[in-house]
Amino acid sequence: MIGIVVVSHSRALAEAALDLALQMVQGEDRPTVVIAAGLDDGSLGTDAMAVAEAVGGADSGDGVVVLLDLGSAVLSAEMALEMLDPDIAGRVRLTSAPLVEGLVAATVAASVGGDLDAVTREAERGLIGKQDHLDAATSGPPAAPEEVPTSYDARAEVEVTGAHGLHARPAALLVRTLAAYDASVRLRNVSAERGPVDAHSLSAVATLDARQGHRLSVEASGPDATAAVAAVRDLATRAFGDSVATEVHDPPLATRGSGLDVAVGPAIVLDEQVDLSTYVVGSPDVERERFDAALRTVDAELEDLTTTAATRAGAEHAEVLQAHRALLDDPGVVGPVREAITAKVAAPQAFSRRMDELHDAFAQLTDPYQQARAQDVDAVRHRVLAALTGRSDGTTDERGVLVVDTLDPARAVALDAQQVVGVVTRRGGSTGHGALIARARGIPLYTDAGDLPIAGGDVVAFDARDRRITARPSESERAAYEQLVADRTRERATAEQHAREPVVLADGTTVLVMANVGTPADADGLVAAGADGIGLVRTEVLFGQLSVLPTVDEQAQAFIALARAADGPVTVRTWDVGADKPLPYLPLAAEDNPFLGVRGLRAFRSDPEPLLAQLQAVCVAARQAPVRVMFPMVSRPDEVDWALTQLSEAGRRVGGVPDGLEVGAMIEVPAAALRARDITRRLSFVSIGTNDLTQYVMAAERGNTGVQHLLDAGDPAVLRLIAMVCDEVGPHVEVAVCGDAASRPELAARFVEVGVRELSASPPAVALVKARLRGQ
Repeated sequence: MIGIVVVSHSRALAEAALDLALQMVQGEDRPTVVIAAGLDDGSLGTDAMAVAEAVGGADSGDGVVVLLDLGSAVLSAEMALEMLDPDIAGRVRLTSAPLVEGLVAATVAASVGGDLDAVTREAERGLIGKQDHLDAATSGPPAAPEEVPTSYDARAEVEVTGAHGLHARPAALLVRTLAAYDASVRLRNVSAERGPVDAHSLSAVATLDARQGHRLSVEASGPDATAAVAAVRDLATRAFGDSVATEVHDPPLATRGSGLDVAVGPAIVLDEQVDLSTYVVGSPDVERERFDAALRTVDAELEDLTTTAATRAGAEHAEVLQAHRALLDDPGVVGPVREAITAKVAAPQAFSRRMDELHDAFAQLTDPYQQARAQDVDAVRHRVLAALTGRSDGTTDERGVLVVDTLDPARAVALDAQQVVGVVTRRGGSTGHGALIARARGIPLYTDAGDLPIAGGDVVAFDARDRRITARPSESERAAYEQLVADRTRERATAEQHAREPVVLADGTTVLVMANVGTPADADGLVAAGADGIGLVRTEVLFGQLSVLPTVDEQAQAFIALARAADGPVTVRTWDVGADKPLPYLPLAAEDNPFLGVRGLRAFRSDPEPLLAQLQAVCVAARQAPVRVMFPMVSRPDEVDWALTQLSEAGRRVGGVPDGLEVGAMIEVPAAALRARDITRRLSFVSIGTNDLTQYVMAAERGNTGVQHLLDAGDPAVLRLIAMVCDEVGPHVEVAVCGDAASRPELAARFVEVGVRELSASPPAVALVKARLRGQ
């Protein structure tokens, strides 16, 4: 495969351009791209020696294309060629291609097997699409289409449905897909009368200016013509990779655990360290090949697990694995490792050293949530080292209780929940991504067991609800744990048997028990689980897998699909971005203390358009389904007034706010709880977010494992505020609780005692909560 070198005066510029280019290709198709940018002291400049080393690192024998930014970069590259062995220099091509557009085009062309001439040609054509689009008004009609055969073996017409048309990423997916077929494929934009162009060329496809709603004619000839056209039609049905998933699918039953918070079984103890003592170091070329092969292997593993995660645990957890994959081609990770290998450091040591540095960088951050991301670095390190040495990645098919140092997300997704009856972690806290995935899958989990001595095969028993764990229990202790398993299993079975029955209090008041939902998969089986509807749609999770802001129609259809799946009312929480929930299409500035910063409703005061689009979607959906809306992170009455003004404007854009649309706000800030009457004077309901309310009341950041003992929504101070809200709001305002505490039956009962009349719990907890409220 052709290698690529980026020569720039600015390392930050080069890394950003590379990050953009690598978004277009995935897995083992990614070419080797090496950066030679900036000087050793961090200042701007280029270094001929660094360029020569980069060429050596990118060269696989097929050739290297070098892209450059400014004048002296050309001089440095030319000097570098003089330093190289003539054989290597002879297969290096310096190109005048634009750095960003050329790098994107060259990366895609190399990924589909283009030779040196083809990759160079694509890089140098990188500006054509932009020029064709922007210069059309002054340059006359589009250039005459290239000469192409007039006959074809297969043809179809497809529609571009993605909100942003056939932009770079979907176009790259199209080019990569067609590379697998022995066929000549041409595309024509029928709507804009552009083309035909070669569908194997990213830069040519860009000249079609294909936008949402445009029709494309696909014509192919060659042995695989029919299959190639069918592949394009399939891509078009999925918006060329830019669609929003709205269908609800039933996940395999084996993906869920018991959900009992108690487990008993033989310990399966996994070694967290990869043994490198028998690793035989090769030459720099051999080590580089091993390293690249290991990256491809791990990327393929994580790609499969990402798909699995979306079904087993939800899209937000799939995104975590995508972040792991991003580390595999992060220039700041891979570049220094390849440089060390060139300097004759063995691949395992070079990679370990760089990951140690990255781990320490995260661990030294002040934000506890970001500190915990060091666990993600460790997880990627373990997988790559295992791939380099040919050892196990840490999965198991044994039956019992898994004991690990920390539970990384990939392992949490891969676990067979029918075999692994529980998980014990020695450290890592309860908020690590792996722990969150395990809970989402219903796998009993006991975190932070510390140095409790547990050997493989030892019987281990724990009750996570009451924080009890025992290694090598006596016969009586084991019998007690097994009885607890039986009791909770029976309790759940009884609750599920009556799950669909309503909760009616002694005074005749009905209490609704709804479900919190973040993905279409979360809505599976809500009716059977007994949920009275959806009390919280986490929209930042529902659309978190996208790289662009979803359209009004895409959001509306997703809300309608959830309402149909739930067969009941749906409460849409508007974008709750910021703090620990960033989104690529709603970027926010970094903050020293993001939990006290610009998040939730506050994030849209300067630019309300994304919020307006979502509110338009709510209005559209509410005409077809029982949809209501609520605003997060409200602190003062004037913020509610501003939000309602935005709702009025959104309604104006789509024919008006539907009559009877219920509007509410989240009570998750103590100030809002203390001013509940003023906050709710124009609202129909409020929903108390116990996660945030508890952390603010207790001054205990919920991502900090050191203060987990303070994060109790049952603390008298928190309960007093909840009771105050119930007492203060007017009779026309319903009070709900949608935080995680609503999933705990004993707390749910206490909330109802003080006046809460709607609870929104995790789907697996609905039946148990309803049973507790009925006194069963």
